[in-house]
Amino acid sequence: MGGMTVESTSLDRVDRQIIGILRDDARIPWAALGDRVHLSANAAADRVRRLRQRGVIRRFTVDVDQAALGRDLEAVIDVVIDVDPTRFIELALHRDEITWMSYITGRVDFRMNVSCAGTKGLDDLLVFFKQIGARETNTTVVLRRVR
Repeated sequence: MGGMTVESTSLDRVDRQIIGILRDDARIPWAALGDRVHLSANAAADRVRRLRQRGVIRRFTVDVDQAALGRDLEAVIDVVIDVDPTRFIELALHRDEITWMSYITGRVDFRMNVSCAGTKGLDDLLVFFKQIGARETNTTVVLRRVR
């Protein structure tokens, strides 16, 4: 992976607190963030800017309730491919059902988390994976998220 590597020891207690707070609410106002870590709003904003510049904070995201979009079946899928990984990634990432996808070492090539519209949606996605070069898939249905 490209980018900067940051030693965990280079972060102080306040930086770690800020990261924890932003994980729960990346839209927290600077004043509220500052209050929670005992800094002014400007000092809290400066800390976040420095964490971004150093590559500790890469991006801010939105946590989407997939069930509210009609995707009520969540699963983890391991995929073994017969094609170029770059091509598989390029095609797979056009699917909105994929919530995260990792190219990994081991017996399988990819592990991904998906949210589908029931078993029909999952079946359609698995058929799509076969069409774009999946030789083998192994699907595990998520019963309940723990974290």
